[in-house]
Amino acid sequence: MLEFRDSSAGKMLLDQLGRRAWLRLGGVSALAGAMGGLPRSAVRAGPIRKARAKSVIVLFHLGGPPQHETWDPKPEAPEEVRGSFGTIATSLPGYRVGELMPKTAKLVQHIAVLRALSTNDNAHSSSGYWMITGVPHSPTNVENAKLGAPNDWPSVGALVRSVTKGPGGMPGSLTLPEHIWNTGGIPWPGQDGGFLGRGVDPWLLPCMPHQAGFSVGGVSLPVEVPVDRLNTRAELSRSLDRVERGLDSFAPGAWGVQGQQARTALDLVRSGAARRAFKLEEEPEALRARYGDNRWGQSVLLARRLAQAGVPFIQVNWCRMPGDTDDSPAWDTHNKNAQRLKSPLMPIMDAAYSALLEDLQQRGMLDETLVLWCGEFGRTPRHNQGGGRDHWGHVFSAALAGGGIKGGVVHGASDKLGGHPKDGKVEPQDMWATVLERMGINPETEFRDPQNRPFPISRGKVIEAVIA
Repeated sequence: MLEFRDSSAGKMLLDQLGRRAWLRLGGVSALAGAMGGLPRSAVRAGPIRKARAKSVIVLFHLGGPPQHETWDPKPEAPEEVRGSFGTIATSLPGYRVGELMPKTAKLVQHIAVLRALSTNDNAHSSSGYWMITGVPHSPTNVENAKLGAPNDWPSVGALVRSVTKGPGGMPGSLTLPEHIWNTGGIPWPGQDGGFLGRGVDPWLLPCMPHQAGFSVGGVSLPVEVPVDRLNTRAELSRSLDRVERGLDSFAPGAWGVQGQQARTALDLVRSGAARRAFKLEEEPEALRARYGDNRWGQSVLLARRLAQAGVPFIQVNWCRMPGDTDDSPAWDTHNKNAQRLKSPLMPIMDAAYSALLEDLQQRGMLDETLVLWCGEFGRTPRHNQGGGRDHWGHVFSAALAGGGIKGGVVHGASDKLGGHPKDGKVEPQDMWATVLERMGINPETEFRDPQNRPFPISRGKVIEAVIA
């Protein structure tokens, strides 16, 4: 939590005055990560269509949702492939989805489904790296992949943050309610600024928005500290900065990261829009119930409020829930796939996803907010002996809606078993090129690494079939 304190004595000697006695930043790293120098960016000349998406909300379903029971059912396949669930008609004539998506089925006219997405990578962390960065991991199929070079490409959220800025102290990119990790607390690579530095890390907001009294440390100003008093303290902090900068001759840059943290945190606390964005209690109880009284549902609702406040890029990660086991956590349904899907996975997903699309539409925000539904891969065409589906990156599905996306579109197809692409194959970089283009960011935008080498912000091709 970001906490501000002062000294009642007010008579400390400068050589006794520690910066943290006046401005303690215990939780800013949870909000912003360590801050470094921002990268240099330049836009290569080239045509670009008018931006349609002011914000992007990424709903990342950790573990890998099965394509067969969601967007790509195979009702004519043998039972060991199609599973125990049937299909349901959607608002798009002739298109059916899994029967456990009744609320989503009514909204398919707003959704473009990618049915032939592929990484050919069956490991959570390496396939996930590709899905988050748009760049394949080297090598593929490596579980518990280590952080750092050579796989230190920035996440798409970090790249967006490098070329955009949120209004009124809000960040350009934000992740909640926690980062992605494998069993044992092993974080995936590709979730930060990579070789661009910590200065463009998406802000990480660990939170429990479904719990009573929810608040996010760092954006709540104590009642006893009015904004004008906060500004006085900020001026004192800047005075101390000038003293501390004199120490740089002994340790160059030692205060640069801390100073940027302080300035960013102060901007956020001062911003009324930022503070209001986290006040879920302002939402009607009926609406909160539609999203779901659980961590995922309330995180998705919080994402809508952040988009409404002007944050350009928000990623919501599906986290492990109470009762999850290490052999089948989240969407990683190695055992009892049907039971896990029927409860709790699909009802929670269907409620939150449909509530978000309906909420955005009712507020007139859907046309300017792009929602991406995805995971790191799909599941095997056939069930294993434990009644589960295992990792499968050869073909899986994702869905885009709003923000300049053409609804009621099914792009690509898998084979009759849902095991490999049949036509319209796309890869993560194509999906991201499409998202960036809808944000008004030319996929050929160049950024430069610390060695001043130019790279395109996306290595993919825009999927024209889903562009409105």
